[in-house]
Amino acid sequence: MLSAAEAAEYGEFKRTRREAETAVALHKLIADASRREADHGALKSACDSVKKLFSYGVLVSPVNVAAAVRMLAGSESYIVALVGGTGETLSPVKRYETKKCVRAGARGIRLVLCYSALKAGSGGYLKREIKKIKRAAGKLPLTVSLEDHSLSEDEVAVGVRAACEGNADAVCVRGETALVLRALRVSAGKMRVEASGVENAEQLRALLKAGASLITTQCPDRIAEEMYRMAREEAEIVSAIPIEKLRIETPQ
Repeated sequence: MLSAAEAAEYGEFKRTRREAETAVALHKLIADASRREADHGALKSACDSVKKLFSYGVLVSPVNVAAAVRMLAGSESYIVALVGGTGETLSPVKRYETKKCVRAGARGIRLVLCYSALKAGSGGYLKREIKKIKRAAGKLPLTVSLEDHSLSEDEVAVGVRAACEGNADAVCVRGETALVLRALRVSAGKMRVEASGVENAEQLRALLKAGASLITTQCPDRIAEEMYRMAREEAEIVSAIPIEKLRIETPQ
């Protein structure tokens, strides 16, 4: 059995471990500043959060790549450019946009596919489009966006197969465990699966547990606050357990 001092020490150990796990999880966040209503202040706030939390990076529209580069100067975080507009842009236009983003300093590309082709199940068109953008991106990682709420699970699967055949590095799906698991099955380990639209710590934990590699969110600070609070609360619960119920497990 643990003494009172040992119980307190164990509680502190649990808190420290949970906070370390939280820091690792926050490193997998991408702050979403790609919405068209994201003004200079919103972009700066997202970049500041990324630097403070040591997160993976920030997702921006092509017009904000250069500004994000300046705001994240000295940081190791990635600037991911969301190219393709609504998705219905012609492939040559998407390719040109990708090249411009690369020159401006983007360190990753997220491609919005042609949704009409995706809805029609035109896997060949989608594969060709992805290959063109992959070549334009050069050595930068290319993620295919399959986040639109109009897409069914089967349509997402079509996009995942096209991304695999087009040699994309990853796909990004809506922040739903079922979609992450489906994408992982379809991709069969050939590329990463990311998730977006995450709003709270519980959702983040569930998606990472399901196998998502990166998480996009519009509220990184709130999620970080929730996760650190959960870490403290879990440690307090351990410290509050009656001494006689705490035992040190010894190898048999």
